[in-house]
Amino acid sequence: MLNEQENASPLRLNEEEFEQDPHGLYDALRVEAPVREIIAPGGTKVWLVTKYDDARAALADNRLSKNIEVGQKVIERNTSGEGEGLVYASELAVHMLNTDPPDHTRLRQQVNRVFTTPAVEKLRPRIEEITADLLDSMAGQDEADLMSALAYPIPMAVICELLGVPTSDRERFRGWVPSQLAGGDPEQMAADTVKLLEYLEGLVESKRSEPADDLLTDLVRSTDDGKLNTQELVSMAFLLLVAGHETTAHLIGNGMYALLSHPDQFAVLRADRSLLPGAIEEVLRYESPVNTSSLRFTTEPIELGGVVIPEGELVVVALTSANRDDSKFPDGGTLDICRGAGGNLSFGHGIHYCVGAPLARLEAQIAFGQLIDRFPEMRLAADPADLRWQPGTALRGLKTLPVRLDAQHG
Repeated sequence: MLNEQENASPLRLNEEEFEQDPHGLYDALRVEAPVREIIAPGGTKVWLVTKYDDARAALADNRLSKNIEVGQKVIERNTSGEGEGLVYASELAVHMLNTDPPDHTRLRQQVNRVFTTPAVEKLRPRIEEITADLLDSMAGQDEADLMSALAYPIPMAVICELLGVPTSDRERFRGWVPSQLAGGDPEQMAADTVKLLEYLEGLVESKRSEPADDLLTDLVRSTDDGKLNTQELVSMAFLLLVAGHETTAHLIGNGMYALLSHPDQFAVLRADRSLLPGAIEEVLRYESPVNTSSLRFTTEPIELGGVVIPEGELVVVALTSANRDDSKFPDGGTLDICRGAGGNLSFGHGIHYCVGAPLARLEAQIAFGQLIDRFPEMRLAADPADLRWQPGTALRGLKTLPVRLDAQHG
């Protein structure tokens, strides 16, 4: 519980405790201070929104800007001298997640058609093939780490095939991408940014000289037509690569962890596969792969949850918290794959709703379905209390997910 003194000043997050279990703090904040100033890791002061209705309203409020140029100035003004604060890798950050209309509208139009539900459904056979091959590699083992064996490779293969990234280059991203998301060592992040930037610029030039049947070639054509500039093109490739890989990996990992740590729910799903789409929504709600939204900035005073946030302040929406708000999802701390968890905010809301949501859902459904078919007696191979979560406050995902396979077919 939060005492009066804690409520009177910004709440400083204990980074390690928060990374391992944010739910206890969120439960208290939703009751006592649902819109609350905090000091984020790195020393930046932000307003944290934790209740569902407030979160949904904030995500759709155009008075909360995503403009990167405004944002960096606000960050600098709201960061104490005790840390590095929050920074953008500017060369890779001029993408639709960091823009407002009309630029956001223009940028999003370049990729919308690729991620519609009908377009994504055409990818089903290839995703099924990728998943089956990975499960074949797991067959015959007593134990496996689902994160490295399945959760990461599926979305990496899919998004790289969509973009047209050569197979030989894909493993390199496993080292570069995480530092862009975790907010860890600034020097490591800067070094990995340079590597990513150089690689993506080279890949763009290769698509310009040797066009192929892939999304990146289409985006190169958009620059030639004047719809994108080169920096926007590289940033778009970066966003799609990161968003299409890391978050979907955590959806698969978090979802299987939720099911395996609730054997009764796993048994219900094994018995009735028609529940699979609803189960995906419930695990998205229960343990969102995206913990907090990307930053927004107030362009004028805004009232949320009875609290007036002044102009020029940073605002972060706690998606993980909103998804467990009992006022929207009764008994929100309980996993129930039959509840009907539509309306969860794991993919956001409003104009910045995740463009790749249909693809992420499809990848998760195929992964879960094939895992259950191949390894119906699968179970956790570690005490949940011993599992560790990735560093950082933006995403939420396990470092490893050890399981006993006990395959009946393999």
